[in-house]
This record gives sequence, structure tokens and C-alpha cells, in this order.
Amino acid sequence: MRIVRGPLRRVDWYIIALLAVIGLAALLPARGPAADGLGWATKAAVALLFFLYGARLSPKAAYEGLRHWRLHVPILLLTFAVFPLLGLTVLLLPPTWLGPGLTAGVLFLCLLPSTVQSSVAFTSIARGNVTAAVCSATFSSLLGLVITPLLAVRLLGTGQEAGSLISAAQAVGILVQLFLPFALGQLARPWISAWVTRHRRLTVLCDRGSILLVVYAAFSQGVTAGIWHQVPPARLLALVAISLALFAATFGLAGAATRLLRFSHADRVTAVFSGSQKSLASGLPMAAVLFPAAEVGIIVLPLMIYHTSQLLICAALSRRWSRAPVLPDTAPTRTSPAAAGAAGPNG
Repeated sequence: MRIVRGPLRRVDWYIIALLAVIGLAALLPARGPAADGLGWATKAAVALLFFLYGARLSPKAAYEGLRHWRLHVPILLLTFAVFPLLGLTVLLLPPTWLGPGLTAGVLFLCLLPSTVQSSVAFTSIARGNVTAAVCSATFSSLLGLVITPLLAVRLLGTGQEAGSLISAAQAVGILVQLFLPFALGQLARPWISAWVTRHRRLTVLCDRGSILLVVYAAFSQGVTAGIWHQVPPARLLALVAISLALFAATFGLAGAATRLLRFSHADRVTAVFSGSQKSLASGLPMAAVLFPAAEVGIIVLPLMIYHTSQLLICAALSRRWSRAPVLPDTAPTRTSPAAAGAAGPNG
């Protein structure tokens, strides 16, 4: 199957907006009450986004996404099996490259669950299987409450009890933030679905606006904590290179696995975005519990760099794939393979 590339735009204003937000966070990071307000604004944007997804998707499509185990299993294996194995390879590097703190941080990064809002938002922009992305994000977040602390205690020897991170309140919080707005959207669908369909730009605005909020919040936290200045430039460059290599490896493995499994284009998009991303929202509070306070800053630095890299790369890719029209006579179905090449998730 072949995808025809559309004309390239000279300027991608969404990427410009992402870079502008990073610059704004570097100059004017959110602090104190402003940071708290930003956190609530991000949660509200995510809740509205999931409500709109629920209102747009038919109950049949939502059910199909929930029971699509052939897609969920590869994503979870990438998140909690392949990623940790790749993280262990960092231990083979010369100690002078990263040092013990950053090495532990890279391994901790590889143990985290996938993202929520960004994986779903990028899947939506790139015309992927949004319902399956919502379900995978929820499954990954809930499993991460148990699997991440257990793996951290086993592989990093933090000395903390894994059970100290696992609570019913956290599990309920994830369900309330993700599934409750989605379910309310499903319930409201008979009355508002036509309106939501006519105003699709509102969903697009929520997609991209939530990503901009996440980027600003992440960089603000890093600038406020001063973690960008805790390592020499040479180690920082090595850390960036390792982060990009991890992303490229998991992104490529996700594309290859879904091509081998003959997934549709929409499912491939979902797999590559959900399987290659790591959650900053889950990683920061977990690190605060698992590691001594003096080490938390250096431990989360690899996560900050990886998180920023994944957002910038996925934003560019999702926009590119959203503009790549599929030839009508070769449009993918659920059982047919998606297109390969630079214009698709295997490029």
C-alpha cells in the first residue's frame, strides 16, 4: 500500500507554539499558586478532552476499543517489558558517561507507565484509534501503580516498600480523571453528538492545548527545581543522545511489531504513540517516594529530557501523518497492513 504525501507547509505553527512555550517556561516558569493553578487547568483540559471523545464515539466503537486486546497487549509489553530491558543496557555504558545518579534515572524512566493526555491527543491528531488509546492509557496508568514500584525496588534497590505507592485513592483518581469524563460524554452523546461533530475544531483545540499546557508545566518544574543545571554539558548531551536512542528504539519496535501483526493504520498509530511514551505525571510523585529527597532532582532529569523529546517529536509526526492522504483504493481496514514509509507510523 502506498500513501501519497501532501504538500509540505513552510511553517508548522504548532511546533513553533511548542518551542515558544518552552521559551516562556525558561523565562517565566510557573511558581507557587500559579503552578497549582496550571496543574488544575491541565486536569480540566484533559477531562474536557476525554468528555468530547466520549461524546463523539459511538458506544459500539467504545466497546470495540475496550476489548481490543490484540492492540493493548503489545503496548503493555513495550511499556513494562521492552522498555525495562532497554534501560538495563545503560548499565553497560562506561560509568563516566552518566554517573550513578543519571544512570539510575534512565532506568527509572524505563519503568514508568505510558502517558495519558499526550498519547491520546497525538493519536487523535494522526487519525489513530482514539478509543483504544484511551483504554491503553488507563490500563497502563493503573498497572503502573503496582508494576513500576515493584520493578524499581527490584532493579534499583531503593529500599522503599513498593506498597507505599499503591493506594485505592490513586487508582480511583486515575479512573475519575480518565474514564468518568469519557463515560459522561457517552451518556450525553444522544443530545450533543451532532453539535460536537459540527464543531470538531473544539476537539482539535483541546488536543493541542493540553499538550502545550503539559510542556509548559514540565519545563516550569524543571526550571524551578534547577535540575537543568545540575550536570556538566557533556553528560547532558550524552543524556539527550540516550533519550533519543530509547525513543527511536521503542518507536521502531512498535511499528515493526504492528506491521508483523498486520494491524490497521489506525491501530498502528495508536501503538507507536502509546508504546513509546513515558508519563511525567506518574514519574515525579513516584520518584519523590522511592528516592531520598537529595537525589530526586538528578533522578528525574532523564525523565524531563525524554518527556520533552517525545512531545516535540510526536507533535511533528502526528501533524505530518494527519496531512498524508491515503489513496482511496488502498485504504487500510482492521485486518490489512498500514502503509509503510516516512508518511506513516513505520517511517
